[in-house]
Amino acid sequence: MKLRPYLALAILGCALMLSTSSAIAQKNEQQLLRLPYKSVVDNLERDYFLYLPGGYEEKSSGNWPVLIYLHGDGERGNGKEDLDYVLGYGPLYEAWIQKRDLPFIIIVPQLHMFGRDGKDGPDYIRNRTRDAIPQRLEEGVPAHNVDMPALQMYGPMRGAVAAESQPADEYLTTTGWRRTDPDLISILDSVLLNYHADKNRVYLTGASMGGFGTWYYTSKYPEKFAASLPVVGFPSVEQAEAVARAGIPVWVFSGGRDPAVPTEYFFAGMNRMNELGATMRFTTEQDMFHDVWNRVYAGEDVYNWLLQYKKR
Repeated sequence: MKLRPYLALAILGCALMLSTSSAIAQKNEQQLLRLPYKSVVDNLERDYFLYLPGGYEEKSSGNWPVLIYLHGDGERGNGKEDLDYVLGYGPLYEAWIQKRDLPFIIIVPQLHMFGRDGKDGPDYIRNRTRDAIPQRLEEGVPAHNVDMPALQMYGPMRGAVAAESQPADEYLTTTGWRRTDPDLISILDSVLLNYHADKNRVYLTGASMGGFGTWYYTSKYPEKFAASLPVVGFPSVEQAEAVARAGIPVWVFSGGRDPAVPTEYFFAGMNRMNELGATMRFTTEQDMFHDVWNRVYAGEDVYNWLLQYKKR
C-alpha cells in the first residue's frame, strides 16, 4: 500500500515534531552533576555538586545567576561517597529533591571532616546513616522537611538581649569552612569559566556552620558576590564591617529558641552594619530552634530578594 504524498509528509512532520519535543524535554530537564576538584587542604581529589536548572541548555547567553550553598556541621564528609549528605536541606534539596524551579546554577561543595567523625565528635555525625539522605523520586516529591515534626523547643519565647561580647571562634577556625580557603573560590572560578553563568549575579548562602562560612568568604572575597544570605550564623564585627564597606546586601536569619547559635551574638555585627549604612535585613524566627533553614529555604522570598541584586 502506497501513501499519498501529502499523507506521507504529514506523518513525517508529526515524527519530526515528536522528535523535537523529546529533545526540548531533555533540554528542559534539571541536571545534577558531580564534578571533581583538588582541595588545598590535603591535595586530594574531592567532588562537589553542580545543579543546572531546567532550560539551562536553551539559555546559552551566559546569564544564569549562581547560588553557592555551604552546608552545616552535620553534613560534612569525604567529598566522594559522603557527598550525598549535603542533599539533606538547603537550596539544592529544594531544587533537586523537591523539584522546585529555582532559576540558579547551584554549587554545593562538602566540608572536610577535620576529625569531627572521631570518638569526641558529635553524635549527629558519628551516628548518622545514609537512610536519612532524602531521595529524588521518579514521580512526585517526598514530604518536605518543613512539614516534619519540629526539633525540641527550648522554653518559652523571650526575645534576646544583645550580648556584651561574642564567643571565641577557635572552633570555626579549626574545623570550619575558612580552613578550606580558597577551595570555594577555585570552584566558583571554574564554573564561571565553563558554564553559562553570570559573574555579576553570584550569591552566597549557608546554614549554621555554613552561615559562618558565608560571612567568612563574603568578607574576604567581596568582589565575587552580589549578595549573601547567612542562616543561623553571626559575623564578627570585623567581618560585618568588611561586608558593609564593600556594599554587599545581606539578609541574616537567627532562631529565637536556638541554643546552638543564640540570637544575642548577632547584634554586635548587625548594629555595626547598620551604623555603616549597609543594605541589610535581620530576621529572627522567634518560634524556631536551630533548624531555621527549613523554613527559610522553603520560601520564595529569599530567592526573589537575592535576584534583585547585581555585583557593583
